[in-house]
Amino acid sequence: MKNLDRFLPLQEPTLYILLSLRSGEKHGYAILKDVAELSSKRIKMSTGTLYGALYRLLDQGLIERIESMGGVRGKKEYRLTPSGMEVFDAEVGRMKQLLLVAEGRVPAEGGQQI
Repeated sequence: MKNLDRFLPLQEPTLYILLSLRSGEKHGYAILKDVAELSSKRIKMSTGTLYGALYRLLDQGLIERIESMGGVRGKKEYRLTPSGMEVFDAEVGRMKQLLLVAEGRVPAEGGQQI
């Protein structure tokens, strides 16, 4: 995918949704639970907020909806597309670079570099 910059930086809830789907396909409720767990319950999304974000990610081609493999008829699951994986990886790389810069500039407690 070219021009990843149009997606970056990701909003924090969006990053957690993509992170949740990085480990495999999930249905909406499983994503909600996983995002809460991954964020140490700091990010609590309503179902309306989650599905709004999922529809936006679907429109952007970063995730896709699939039929559930668990046999529950009509249950939809979501998974990352290759483009979604690229965007997620680019955002993680962007954040790592930011952390490296911050570590070089911001003294840790006690006056030492991070």
